[in-house]
Amino acid sequence: MAASERVRVVGPGQTYVGKQGFTYGAGASAETVGAERICMNVLPMPPGARARAHYHNGIETIAYMLAGDCAVYYGDQLEQRLLARQGDQVFIPADVPHAPANESAAPCTWLVVHSSGSDQDGIVLLPELDGLLAARAPG
Repeated sequence: MAASERVRVVGPGQTYVGKQGFTYGAGASAETVGAERICMNVLPMPPGARARAHYHNGIETIAYMLAGDCAVYYGDQLEQRLLARQGDQVFIPADVPHAPANESAAPCTWLVVHSSGSDQDGIVLLPELDGLLAARAPG
């Protein structure tokens, strides 16, 4: 099939549940359009929501904060914290443990891009770090 025959639109309304513990708005990915080396999805996070601690084996992540504020804990023991505000972009190198946490009273929404056809590729959950995150994060 010619590349031009693979051009597709992914409309709103499709969702899926990821290993990280959230329901995502499905975007362009291996599952929806046959993407091989990049994907993009929408991650809405209600107030108080936290992702399961994880990293993406060999896969880079860029997350753009569409709306709201959200903390991102990262590092080998999730010892680092940054706050992303609307309009910020966060780059997470491959293999870096991380977990976003919406510590605000308002929802936030991320646009997330991975250097793989599916955002579920290469996910390694780190349950031993989830307790650390719960102890550090407000709420």
